[in-house]
Amino acid sequence: MFESVAYAMGTPQAGAAPASGTDMLMQFLPLIVMFVIFWFLLIRPQQKRAKAHKAMLSELKRGDHVITSAGLIGRILEIDDEQVLLESGESKLRVTRGAIGGLVPGKGDSK
Repeated sequence: MFESVAYAMGTPQAGAAPASGTDMLMQFLPLIVMFVIFWFLLIRPQQKRAKAHKAMLSELKRGDHVITSAGLIGRILEIDDEQVLLESGESKLRVTRGAIGGLVPGKGDSK
């Protein structure tokens, strides 16, 4: 029974050398290149945007004109660690700090 399995697996070629370290590197080279491309085109820019957004959220202050991730534009009336009270037209909205998408360009950022 085991002899048939051994024959099915085959025997090494006569005179064939085992794979060297450079052959293995050449096999993995396309994967390494793809990872480097993904790093510079996708991962790194996303990390930079996330870091800039986190810095912007930490620098928010009363009177800043902001836009939420849902598209609402308002002026900050009150701000604490987790929530922000926005004035948008005649209404006042309480949103989480993470829902702030960015500062409104062209508006005075403070009173």
